[in-house]
Amino acid sequence: MDRRQFIGGASALAVGAMAPGAVSAQAAQEISFFYPVAVGGPITKLIDAYAADFQKDNPGVAVKPIYAGSYQETIVKALTAHKSGTPPVTSVLLSTDMFTLIDEDAIIPFDEFVKTDADKAWLKSFYPAFMENSQTGGKTWGIPFQRSTVVLYWNKEAFKEAGLDPEKPPQTWAEQLDFAQKLTKRDAAGNVTQWGIQIPSSGFPYWLFQGLTTQAGAILANAAGNEVKLDAPEVVEALQYWIDLAQKHKVHPPGVTEWGTTPKDFFERKIAMMWTTTGNLTNVRNNAKFPFGVAMLPAGKRRGSPTGGGNFYIFKKSKPAEQQAAFNFIKWITTPERAARWGIDTGYVAVRADAWDTPAMKDYVAGFPAAAVARDQLPHAVAEFSTHDNQRVTKALNDGLQAAITGAKPPAQAMKDAQTEAMRILKDYK
Repeated sequence: MDRRQFIGGASALAVGAMAPGAVSAQAAQEISFFYPVAVGGPITKLIDAYAADFQKDNPGVAVKPIYAGSYQETIVKALTAHKSGTPPVTSVLLSTDMFTLIDEDAIIPFDEFVKTDADKAWLKSFYPAFMENSQTGGKTWGIPFQRSTVVLYWNKEAFKEAGLDPEKPPQTWAEQLDFAQKLTKRDAAGNVTQWGIQIPSSGFPYWLFQGLTTQAGAILANAAGNEVKLDAPEVVEALQYWIDLAQKHKVHPPGVTEWGTTPKDFFERKIAMMWTTTGNLTNVRNNAKFPFGVAMLPAGKRRGSPTGGGNFYIFKKSKPAEQQAAFNFIKWITTPERAARWGIDTGYVAVRADAWDTPAMKDYVAGFPAAAVARDQLPHAVAEFSTHDNQRVTKALNDGLQAAITGAKPPAQAMKDAQTEAMRILKDYK
Protein backbone atom coordinates (compact mmCIF):
# COMPACT_ATOMS: atom_id res chain seq x y z
CA MET A 1 0.00 0.00 0.00
CA ASP A 2 1.26 3.35 -0.98
CA ARG A 3 2.63 6.10 1.17
CA ARG A 4 0.33 8.67 -0.41
CA GLN A 5 -2.81 6.58 -0.63
CA PHE A 6 -3.64 6.66 3.04
CA ILE A 7 -5.77 9.74 3.26
CA GLY A 8 -7.79 11.26 5.89
CA GLY A 9 -10.82 10.49 7.77
CA ALA A 10 -12.34 12.05 10.77
CA SER A 11 -12.28 9.65 13.60
CA ALA A 12 -13.94 9.96 16.89
CA LEU A 13 -11.33 9.33 19.48
CA ALA A 14 -12.80 9.30 22.81
CA VAL A 15 -10.16 9.19 25.42
CA GLY A 16 -10.84 9.50 29.09
CA ALA A 17 -9.64 8.80 32.53
CA MET A 18 -12.85 7.24 33.79
CA ALA A 19 -12.82 4.15 35.95
CA PRO A 20 -14.39 1.06 34.38
CA GLY A 21 -17.22 1.12 36.87
CA ALA A 22 -18.23 4.60 35.75
CA VAL A 23 -19.11 3.58 32.20
CA SER A 24 -22.70 2.74 32.95
CA ALA A 25 -23.22 6.09 34.63
CA GLN A 26 -21.83 8.14 31.75
CA ALA A 27 -21.56 7.57 28.02
CA ALA A 28 -18.07 7.25 26.59
CA GLN A 29 -16.47 10.50 25.50
CA GLU A 30 -16.18 10.75 21.72
CA ILE A 31 -13.22 12.46 20.09
CA SER A 32 -13.07 13.19 16.39
CA PHE A 33 -10.04 11.85 14.52
CA PHE A 34 -9.51 12.53 10.83
CA TYR A 35 -7.56 9.71 9.21
CA PRO A 36 -6.26 9.84 5.63
CA VAL A 37 -7.44 6.85 3.69
CA ALA A 38 -10.13 6.06 1.16
CA VAL A 39 -13.17 4.29 2.58
CA GLY A 40 -12.78 0.54 2.88
CA GLY A 41 -9.77 -1.70 2.51
CA PRO A 42 -7.29 -3.28 4.90
CA ILE A 43 -6.05 -0.02 6.45
CA THR A 44 -9.51 0.90 7.73
CA LYS A 45 -9.80 -2.52 9.35
CA LEU A 46 -6.48 -1.97 11.13
CA ILE A 47 -7.43 1.50 12.37
CA ASP A 48 -10.89 0.29 13.46
CA ALA A 49 -9.22 -2.49 15.44
CA TYR A 50 -6.87 -0.01 17.15
CA ALA A 51 -9.86 2.17 18.01
CA ALA A 52 -11.71 -0.77 19.56
CA ASP A 53 -8.64 -1.94 21.49
CA PHE A 54 -8.01 1.55 22.83
CA GLN A 55 -11.57 1.76 24.10
CA LYS A 56 -11.12 -1.57 25.89
CA ASP A 57 -8.05 -0.16 27.63
CA ASN A 58 -9.77 3.20 28.23
CA PRO A 59 -13.49 2.54 28.82
CA GLY A 60 -14.31 6.24 29.06
CA VAL A 61 -13.22 6.84 25.51
CA ALA A 62 -14.79 6.01 22.13
CA VAL A 63 -12.58 6.07 19.07
CA LYS A 64 -14.57 6.11 15.83
CA PRO A 65 -12.36 6.88 12.83
CA ILE A 66 -13.80 8.79 9.89
CA TYR A 67 -12.16 8.08 6.52
CA ALA A 68 -12.21 10.84 3.92
CA GLY A 69 -9.90 10.27 0.98
CA SER A 70 -6.43 11.54 0.23
CA TYR A 71 -4.00 13.46 2.39
CA GLN A 72 -4.86 16.53 0.32
CA GLU A 73 -8.58 16.01 0.82
CA THR A 74 -8.07 15.41 4.52
CA ILE A 75 -6.20 18.63 5.24
CA VAL A 76 -8.82 20.61 3.30
CA LYS A 77 -11.56 19.01 5.40
CA ALA A 78 -9.61 19.49 8.63
CA LEU A 79 -8.92 23.17 7.96
CA THR A 80 -12.51 23.78 6.84
CA ALA A 81 -13.73 22.22 10.08
CA HIS A 82 -11.20 24.29 12.04
CA LYS A 83 -12.44 27.53 10.47
CA SER A 84 -16.06 26.61 11.19
CA GLY A 85 -15.19 26.01 14.84
CA THR A 86 -15.72 22.24 14.78
CA PRO A 87 -12.27 20.78 14.04
CA PRO A 88 -11.26 17.21 14.65
CA VAL A 89 -9.53 16.71 17.98
CA THR A 90 -6.69 14.94 16.21
CA SER A 91 -5.76 13.96 12.69
CA VAL A 92 -3.07 12.16 10.75
CA LEU A 93 -1.85 14.56 8.05
CA LEU A 94 1.36 14.84 6.08
CA SER A 95 4.42 15.81 8.08
CA THR A 96 4.93 18.53 5.47
CA ASP A 97 1.62 20.14 6.49
CA MET A 98 3.21 21.34 9.75
CA PHE A 99 3.94 24.93 8.67
CA THR A 100 0.51 25.30 7.04
CA LEU A 101 -1.24 24.09 10.19
CA ILE A 102 0.84 26.45 12.34
CA ASP A 103 0.14 29.40 10.02
CA GLU A 104 -3.60 28.66 10.22
CA ASP A 105 -3.33 28.59 14.05
CA ALA A 106 -5.03 25.20 13.80
CA ILE A 107 -2.84 23.03 16.05
CA ILE A 108 -1.14 23.11 19.44
CA PRO A 109 2.33 21.83 20.32
CA PHE A 110 2.69 18.53 22.14
CA ASP A 111 5.17 19.97 24.63
CA GLU A 112 2.48 21.18 27.03
CA PHE A 113 1.22 17.59 27.46
CA VAL A 114 4.70 16.15 28.09
CA LYS A 115 4.95 16.31 31.89
CA THR A 116 6.30 13.08 33.36
CA ASP A 117 9.67 11.40 32.87
CA ALA A 118 7.83 8.67 30.96
CA ASP A 119 6.31 11.31 28.65
CA LYS A 120 9.73 12.85 28.04
CA ALA A 121 11.26 9.45 27.29
CA TRP A 122 8.42 8.74 24.86
CA LEU A 123 9.00 12.01 22.99
CA LYS A 124 12.72 11.29 22.71
CA SER A 125 12.12 7.75 21.41
CA PHE A 126 11.31 8.75 17.80
CA TYR A 127 13.98 8.67 15.11
CA PRO A 128 15.61 12.12 14.74
CA ALA A 129 15.13 12.01 10.94
CA PHE A 130 11.36 11.84 11.44
CA MET A 131 11.38 14.65 14.00
CA GLU A 132 12.89 17.08 11.47
CA ASN A 133 9.43 17.44 9.91
CA SER A 134 7.74 17.39 13.32
CA GLN A 135 9.50 20.17 15.22
CA THR A 136 10.22 23.84 14.55
CA GLY A 137 10.89 26.89 16.68
CA GLY A 138 11.87 24.72 19.64
CA LYS A 139 8.44 23.02 19.80
CA THR A 140 7.03 19.65 18.77
CA TRP A 141 3.96 20.05 16.55
CA GLY A 142 3.58 16.54 15.14
CA ILE A 143 4.19 12.97 16.25
CA PRO A 144 5.49 10.49 13.63
CA PHE A 145 3.08 7.67 12.82
CA GLN A 146 3.07 6.38 9.24
CA ARG A 147 6.44 7.42 7.91
CA SER A 148 8.52 6.34 4.97
CA THR A 149 11.54 6.96 2.79
CA VAL A 150 12.20 6.38 -0.92
CA VAL A 151 13.97 3.09 -1.69
CA LEU A 152 15.11 1.15 -4.76
CA TYR A 153 13.31 -2.06 -5.73
CA TRP A 154 14.81 -4.44 -8.28
CA ASN A 155 13.76 -7.59 -10.11
CA LYS A 156 16.32 -10.29 -9.32
CA GLU A 157 15.33 -12.41 -12.32
CA ALA A 158 15.90 -9.46 -14.66
CA PHE A 159 19.32 -8.91 -13.08
CA LYS A 160 20.26 -12.54 -13.67
CA GLU A 161 19.09 -12.40 -17.30
CA ALA A 162 21.22 -9.27 -17.85
CA GLY A 163 24.34 -10.93 -16.41
CA LEU A 164 24.17 -8.90 -13.18
CA ASP A 165 24.53 -10.32 -9.68
CA PRO A 166 20.89 -10.57 -8.51
CA GLU A 167 21.94 -9.97 -4.92
CA LYS A 168 23.87 -6.74 -5.59
CA PRO A 169 21.93 -3.54 -6.36
CA PRO A 170 23.64 -0.43 -7.76
CA GLN A 171 25.52 1.54 -5.13
CA THR A 172 26.26 4.75 -7.06
CA TRP A 173 24.72 6.95 -9.76
CA ALA A 174 27.22 5.57 -12.26
CA GLU A 175 26.33 1.96 -11.39
CA GLN A 176 22.63 2.77 -11.52
CA LEU A 177 23.05 4.01 -15.10
CA ASP A 178 25.29 1.08 -16.06
CA PHE A 179 22.83 -1.45 -14.63
CA ALA A 180 19.88 0.31 -16.29
CA GLN A 181 21.64 0.12 -19.66
CA LYS A 182 22.19 -3.63 -19.24
CA LEU A 183 18.58 -4.13 -18.09
CA THR A 184 16.87 -2.22 -20.91
CA LYS A 185 15.53 -4.67 -23.53
CA ARG A 186 14.47 -3.90 -27.09
CA ASP A 187 12.74 -6.07 -29.70
CA ALA A 188 13.87 -6.55 -33.30
CA ALA A 189 12.16 -3.31 -34.33
CA GLY A 190 13.97 -1.38 -31.61
CA ASN A 191 10.92 -0.95 -29.38
CA VAL A 192 11.61 -1.13 -25.65
CA THR A 193 10.09 -4.18 -23.98
CA GLN A 194 11.72 -3.59 -20.58
CA TRP A 195 13.06 -0.31 -19.23
CA GLY A 196 16.08 -0.39 -16.96
CA ILE A 197 14.71 2.02 -14.37
CA GLN A 198 11.69 4.18 -13.56
CA ILE A 199 11.55 7.14 -11.16
CA PRO A 200 7.92 8.33 -11.22
CA SER A 201 7.37 12.00 -11.97
CA SER A 202 3.65 12.47 -11.39
CA GLY A 203 1.82 12.79 -8.09
CA PHE A 204 4.80 13.65 -5.90
CA PRO A 205 7.64 14.47 -8.30
CA TYR A 206 9.35 16.78 -5.77
CA TRP A 207 9.62 13.87 -3.30
CA LEU A 208 11.38 11.49 -5.68
CA PHE A 209 13.47 14.37 -7.00
CA GLN A 210 14.56 15.16 -3.45
CA GLY A 211 16.27 11.79 -3.36
CA LEU A 212 18.43 12.93 -6.29
CA THR A 213 19.06 16.43 -4.91
CA THR A 214 20.09 15.07 -1.53
CA GLN A 215 22.51 12.68 -3.23
CA ALA A 216 23.88 15.62 -5.23
CA GLY A 217 24.59 17.46 -1.96
CA ALA A 218 21.72 19.97 -1.98
CA ILE A 219 19.23 20.87 0.75
CA LEU A 220 16.15 22.40 -0.87
CA ALA A 221 14.60 24.28 2.07
CA ASN A 222 15.78 25.74 5.37
CA ALA A 223 14.51 24.51 8.73
CA ALA A 224 12.41 27.65 9.25
CA GLY A 225 10.47 26.91 6.07
CA ASN A 226 10.87 30.42 4.65
CA GLU A 227 13.75 30.01 2.19
CA VAL A 228 14.47 27.60 -0.66
CA LYS A 229 17.37 26.97 -3.03
CA LEU A 230 15.77 25.39 -6.05
CA ASP A 231 18.26 26.78 -8.56
CA ALA A 232 21.48 25.70 -6.83
CA PRO A 233 24.01 24.05 -9.18
CA GLU A 234 23.61 20.71 -7.35
CA VAL A 235 19.84 20.84 -7.90
CA VAL A 236 20.28 21.42 -11.62
CA GLU A 237 22.85 18.59 -11.72
CA ALA A 238 20.33 16.22 -10.10
CA LEU A 239 17.61 17.19 -12.57
CA GLN A 240 19.96 16.75 -15.52
CA TYR A 241 20.86 13.23 -14.31
CA TRP A 242 17.16 12.30 -14.10
CA ILE A 243 16.36 13.70 -17.54
CA ASP A 244 19.44 12.10 -19.10
CA LEU A 245 18.25 8.64 -18.02
CA ALA A 246 15.35 9.05 -20.46
CA GLN A 247 16.48 11.49 -23.14
CA LYS A 248 20.20 10.78 -23.49
CA HIS A 249 20.68 7.20 -22.31
CA LYS A 250 17.15 5.95 -23.13
CA VAL A 251 16.99 3.58 -20.17
CA HIS A 252 13.99 5.29 -18.52
CA PRO A 253 10.52 5.83 -20.05
CA PRO A 254 10.25 9.26 -21.72
CA GLY A 255 8.03 12.06 -20.47
CA VAL A 256 6.01 12.06 -17.27
CA THR A 257 5.83 8.63 -15.61
CA GLU A 258 2.93 7.84 -13.30
CA TRP A 259 3.33 7.46 -9.54
CA GLY A 260 0.30 5.21 -9.15
CA THR A 261 1.12 2.73 -11.92
CA THR A 262 4.88 2.40 -11.31
CA PRO A 263 4.49 -0.64 -9.02
CA LYS A 264 2.17 -2.28 -11.61
CA ASP A 265 4.78 -1.63 -14.31
CA PHE A 266 7.29 -3.37 -12.04
CA PHE A 267 4.99 -6.37 -11.46
CA GLU A 268 4.39 -6.66 -15.22
CA ARG A 269 8.15 -6.58 -15.90
CA LYS A 270 7.93 -3.40 -17.92
CA ILE A 271 10.65 -1.97 -15.67
CA ALA A 272 13.50 -3.78 -13.92
CA MET A 273 14.25 -1.21 -11.20
CA MET A 274 12.01 1.41 -9.62
CA TRP A 275 12.19 4.13 -7.03
CA THR A 276 9.13 4.31 -4.81
CA THR A 277 8.09 4.53 -1.19
CA THR A 278 8.80 1.99 1.52
CA GLY A 279 5.03 2.25 2.01
CA ASN A 280 4.77 0.04 -1.10
CA LEU A 281 6.75 -2.78 0.54
CA THR A 282 3.74 -4.91 1.48
CA ASN A 283 2.18 -4.24 -1.94
CA VAL A 284 5.31 -5.45 -3.71
CA ARG A 285 5.69 -8.45 -1.44
CA ASN A 286 2.10 -9.52 -2.15
CA ASN A 287 2.07 -8.89 -5.91
CA ALA A 288 5.54 -9.44 -7.38
CA LYS A 289 5.62 -12.90 -8.98
CA PHE A 290 9.42 -12.92 -9.03
CA PRO A 291 12.17 -12.55 -6.42
CA PHE A 292 12.86 -8.89 -5.74
CA GLY A 293 15.31 -6.86 -3.73
CA VAL A 294 15.04 -3.63 -1.76
CA ALA A 295 18.00 -1.31 -1.23
CA MET A 296 18.94 2.17 -0.13
CA LEU A 297 18.99 4.65 -2.99
CA PRO A 298 22.32 4.76 -4.84
CA ALA A 299 24.75 7.47 -3.84
CA GLY A 300 25.81 10.52 -5.80
CA LYS A 301 28.17 12.66 -3.75
CA ARG A 302 26.46 11.02 -0.76
CA ARG A 303 23.58 8.71 0.02
CA GLY A 304 20.25 10.25 0.78
CA SER A 305 16.47 10.17 0.71
CA PRO A 306 13.75 12.43 2.03
CA THR A 307 11.52 11.08 4.74
CA GLY A 308 7.81 11.11 4.02
CA GLY A 309 4.41 10.19 5.35
CA GLY A 310 2.04 11.29 8.08
CA ASN A 311 2.11 12.68 11.62
CA PHE A 312 -0.47 12.99 14.35
CA TYR A 313 -1.57 16.56 15.14
CA ILE A 314 -3.83 17.90 17.91
CA PHE A 315 -6.25 20.69 16.95
CA LYS A 316 -6.41 23.91 18.91
CA LYS A 317 -10.17 24.57 19.01
CA SER A 318 -11.00 21.22 20.62
CA LYS A 319 -11.70 21.07 24.35
CA PRO A 320 -8.77 20.68 26.77
CA ALA A 321 -10.09 17.35 28.04
CA GLU A 322 -10.40 16.10 24.47
CA GLN A 323 -6.87 17.25 23.68
CA GLN A 324 -5.53 15.37 26.70
CA ALA A 325 -7.49 12.30 25.64
CA ALA A 326 -6.07 12.53 22.13
CA PHE A 327 -2.56 12.81 23.55
CA ASN A 328 -3.20 9.65 25.57
CA PHE A 329 -4.36 7.85 22.43
CA ILE A 330 -1.34 8.98 20.43
CA LYS A 331 0.99 7.75 23.15
CA TRP A 332 -0.92 4.46 23.26
CA ILE A 333 -0.79 3.81 19.51
CA THR A 334 2.94 4.64 19.29
CA THR A 335 4.22 2.22 21.94
CA PRO A 336 7.12 0.05 20.70
CA GLU A 337 4.87 -2.98 20.25
CA ARG A 338 2.16 -1.10 18.33
CA ALA A 339 4.68 0.85 16.23
CA ALA A 340 6.23 -2.52 15.29
CA ARG A 341 2.86 -4.07 14.48
CA TRP A 342 1.84 -1.09 12.33
CA GLY A 343 5.11 -1.32 10.39
CA ILE A 344 4.68 -5.05 9.83
CA ASP A 345 1.05 -4.72 8.72
CA THR A 346 1.50 -1.72 6.40
CA GLY A 347 5.12 -1.52 5.22
CA TYR A 348 5.67 1.88 6.83
CA VAL A 349 8.86 2.37 8.84
CA ALA A 350 8.40 1.70 12.56
CA VAL A 351 9.02 5.20 13.91
CA ARG A 352 11.09 4.45 17.03
CA ALA A 353 14.24 2.39 17.48
CA ASP A 354 12.93 0.24 20.33
CA ALA A 355 10.10 -1.01 18.08
CA TRP A 356 12.78 -2.88 16.14
CA ASP A 357 13.83 -4.69 19.33
CA THR A 358 10.40 -6.23 19.91
CA PRO A 359 10.09 -9.99 19.34
CA ALA A 360 7.47 -9.50 16.60
CA MET A 361 9.68 -7.13 14.61
CA LYS A 362 12.79 -9.26 15.09
CA ASP A 363 10.93 -12.30 13.73
CA TYR A 364 9.56 -10.26 10.82
CA VAL A 365 12.97 -8.89 9.80
CA ALA A 366 14.57 -12.33 10.15
CA GLY A 367 12.10 -13.68 7.60
CA PHE A 368 11.97 -10.53 5.43
CA PRO A 369 15.25 -8.57 5.70
CA ALA A 370 14.04 -6.00 3.15
CA ALA A 371 11.84 -4.54 5.88
CA ALA A 372 14.91 -3.10 7.62
CA VAL A 373 16.29 -1.22 4.58
CA ALA A 374 14.29 1.97 5.20
CA ARG A 375 15.35 1.99 8.86
CA ASP A 376 18.98 1.58 7.87
CA GLN A 377 18.66 4.47 5.42
CA LEU A 378 17.42 6.89 8.11
CA PRO A 379 20.93 8.12 9.07
CA HIS A 380 21.22 9.37 5.46
CA ALA A 381 17.71 10.85 5.36
CA VAL A 382 16.69 14.51 5.30
CA ALA A 383 13.43 16.30 6.05
CA GLU A 384 10.86 16.13 3.28
CA PHE A 385 10.55 19.43 1.39
CA SER A 386 8.26 21.65 3.47
CA THR A 387 7.76 25.40 3.72
CA HIS A 388 5.22 27.99 4.74
CA ASP A 389 2.40 28.11 2.18
CA ASN A 390 3.65 24.64 1.35
CA GLN A 391 1.17 23.62 -1.34
CA ARG A 392 1.88 26.68 -3.50
CA VAL A 393 5.65 26.48 -3.08
CA THR A 394 5.65 22.75 -3.81
CA LYS A 395 3.53 23.40 -6.92
CA ALA A 396 6.18 25.86 -8.14
CA LEU A 397 8.82 23.14 -7.78
CA ASN A 398 6.63 20.45 -9.37
CA ASP A 399 5.77 22.75 -12.29
CA GLY A 400 9.49 23.35 -12.85
CA LEU A 401 10.21 19.63 -12.81
CA GLN A 402 7.42 18.90 -15.27
CA ALA A 403 8.66 21.64 -17.62
CA ALA A 404 12.14 20.09 -17.63
CA ILE A 405 10.96 16.47 -17.90
CA THR A 406 8.68 17.21 -20.85
CA GLY A 407 11.39 19.24 -22.57
CA ALA A 408 9.49 22.54 -22.36
CA LYS A 409 12.45 24.19 -20.58
CA PRO A 410 16.13 23.35 -20.00
CA PRO A 411 16.76 22.16 -16.41
CA ALA A 412 18.62 25.32 -15.34
CA GLN A 413 15.87 27.62 -16.63
CA ALA A 414 13.12 25.46 -15.14
CA MET A 415 14.72 25.59 -11.70
CA LYS A 416 15.48 29.31 -11.96
CA ASP A 417 11.81 29.99 -12.72
CA ALA A 418 10.70 27.72 -9.87
CA GLN A 419 13.02 29.55 -7.46
CA THR A 420 11.68 32.96 -8.52
CA GLU A 421 8.07 31.87 -8.00
CA ALA A 422 8.80 30.13 -4.67
CA MET A 423 10.59 33.14 -3.20
CA ARG A 424 7.77 35.41 -4.37
CA ILE A 425 5.34 33.25 -2.37
CA LEU A 426 7.64 33.12 0.66
CA LYS A 427 8.50 36.83 0.87
CA ASP A 428 5.80 37.45 3.49
CA TYR A 429 7.32 34.81 5.79
CA LYS A 430 10.87 36.18 5.86
